[in-house]
Amino acid sequence: MRGGSIAVVGGSIAGCATALAASRAGADRVTVFERADAELRDRGVGIALQSDRYEELREAGYVAPEMPWAPLTRRVWSVRDGDAPHGRGFGQQPFPFRAYNWGSLWSELRSRVPEGVDYRSGAVVTAVEPADDGVALRLADGHQERFDLVIGADGYRSVVREAMFPGISPEYAGYIGWRGASEDVEGLPSDGLDAHNIVFPGGHCMIYRIPDGTGGHRLNWVLYTTPPQTDGLHPDLRTPTSLPPGRLNSELTDWLRALVADHFPPFWADKVLGTPAGTTFIQPIYDLVVPHYTSGRMALVGDAASVARPHVGAGSVKALQDATALEAAWIAGDSWKDVLERYDAGRGAVGSAMVALARRMGSTQVENTPDWSAMHQPEFDAWWQDQNSGSDRSSGFGGHSLKVR
Repeated sequence: MRGGSIAVVGGSIAGCATALAASRAGADRVTVFERADAELRDRGVGIALQSDRYEELREAGYVAPEMPWAPLTRRVWSVRDGDAPHGRGFGQQPFPFRAYNWGSLWSELRSRVPEGVDYRSGAVVTAVEPADDGVALRLADGHQERFDLVIGADGYRSVVREAMFPGISPEYAGYIGWRGASEDVEGLPSDGLDAHNIVFPGGHCMIYRIPDGTGGHRLNWVLYTTPPQTDGLHPDLRTPTSLPPGRLNSELTDWLRALVADHFPPFWADKVLGTPAGTTFIQPIYDLVVPHYTSGRMALVGDAASVARPHVGAGSVKALQDATALEAAWIAGDSWKDVLERYDAGRGAVGSAMVALARRMGSTQVENTPDWSAMHQPEFDAWWQDQNSGSDRSSGFGGHSLKVR
C-alpha cells in the first residue's frame, strides 16, 4: 500500500515515531499537528526502555545507541528503618533497563523525522470528522483539511479517539503520581546503576538516574499514593487532566512533603524534598481499554489507544512498538482496509493485556499495599510473582516482545 495523505495528530514521542513509520511505509504526504507551541524537549522527566525491547526497536530503526541514556541493572526495594540512611532493603530484582530523559529522547526522534514531513507546532485540532474516502480535521483557527488517513498520537485526552468512540475516555484510578527531577545526584548507591523503590503504607516512590540532556544526570522520581479525601487536598481528577508545575495547591504539596519526611529513609527523603517544589507536578493515574485501535480511516497509537498505569514500565515502549507495527501492517497490506485490519489485530490484544497487568500492579503496590516492614527476599519474590501470575510471555513488565504473537 503506497501513497496517500496522512495526518498525525500529536507530535510527541508517539507522534514522531508514527510520522517516521508513515514516511518509511511509503506515504506521499505526512502532516503532524502538535498543539504545543514550546519545544517538547524541555520536558525533563524520566522514562525507561527494557533492554530486550530496546534491541527490537533498534533493529526496527526507531531508536539508536547514540540517543543519550543511563544504564540500570538492578531494582532495590527499601523501607524506612529508623535513622538508617538508606533504610532496609528487603527485595532485589534484575532491572535491565535503559533510562532516558523524555525531552532528549523526543529531540532525537524529532531529528529523525524526514524533512519532507510537515511538522506544525501550535496547531490545535478541535474536531475529527469522517468524510468521503478520508477524514477531515478542523483546527482551532477554523481551517479544515482532508486526509486519506488520520492517526491519533495525541495522548490520553485524544480528540481522534473521541471521534472514533464517542464517550470512551480514561478512568481515574483513584490515586496520583507526584513527579520531580532533582539535580542532586551525589552519593547514589551503586554509582547510580540501581533503580530504587522506596515503599510506605499506601504507596511507593520509584527513583532512578536519567541523562539531563547536556551531558550530566538528574535524579528522576515519581511517588504514587492516594491523596486523602479532604477539602483542599483532593482536586476533582475524574475528568482527564494534569497539574503542571505552579498549579499545585500548597495544602497538597505540604501533605506530600510530610509523607516523605515521615516514611522515607533520610537519604532518599533529602533527595526528594531537595527538589524545588515549584518544579514538581501531579500526574493523575488513569487507564483505558479501547474496543479497537482502528475505525474507518482512523487509527490510534500510544496513549491515545490503550492507557496502562505506569507500573509496567512500558509506556514509551508501547508507543514505539505501535508505530513499528503500523509500518509493518502498511507494508504488508494492499488497501487501507487491509492495513488497518492488520494493525488492529496485532495491537489490540497487547494493549488490553498491558492494562490488565498494570491494574494488578497498581492494586498491590498502591491501593492495597502489603506489610512491607515484615518482608524479606523470599516474601518479596512470592509477592512479585503473584502480581505477574496472570500474564503470559507476550505481555509483562517492561512490555511484550514484538516477536511473540
